[in-house]
Amino acid sequence: MDHPQSLDRVARIQADWRRERPDVDVSPQGVIGRLHRLADRLTEDLCLVYGRYGLTEGEFDVLCALRRTGEPYERAPGELAAHTMVTTGAMTKRIDSLERAGLVTRRRSHDDQRGRIVALTRPGRDLIDRAFTDHMRNERRLVNLLTSTEAEALEGLLTAWLSRMEKPRPTDK
Repeated sequence: MDHPQSLDRVARIQADWRRERPDVDVSPQGVIGRLHRLADRLTEDLCLVYGRYGLTEGEFDVLCALRRTGEPYERAPGELAAHTMVTTGAMTKRIDSLERAGLVTRRRSHDDQRGRIVALTRPGRDLIDRAFTDHMRNERRLVNLLTSTEAEALEGLLTAWLSRMEKPRPTDK
């Protein structure tokens, strides 16, 4: 067995559990625990870039969802919630904040006077274009910690796993 100092944090936790509960298979922790730690570290590094632009992760997501729609860079709040996978209540808070900052506007829908449309302002578009460029540079830096072969293999594995996890369940229909 490896010397305790040569084990990463997840391996040390697994070793402790194997000692305390040898009757339980703790091998899944090797994958799930490391993914959890990696996700936390990635989020920290990604949020540093958002913060440089005065944005939270959620606000960055909203601006990206608007920007990638193409001109005229607008969507209904419900569509934004679906494209960023948050509740409509959380979306309202994000839109409120972005509107106060002058990065988006809200108006009544031409098709449905009860509905609202959220649109990027020119300053919002300029900001998200700069922030997204830096974001992609940051993601490249992070992915470059792997070889191109490792990155390609990992993307394939994650794609396969995620597609199996996201399959509709009988209760989702």
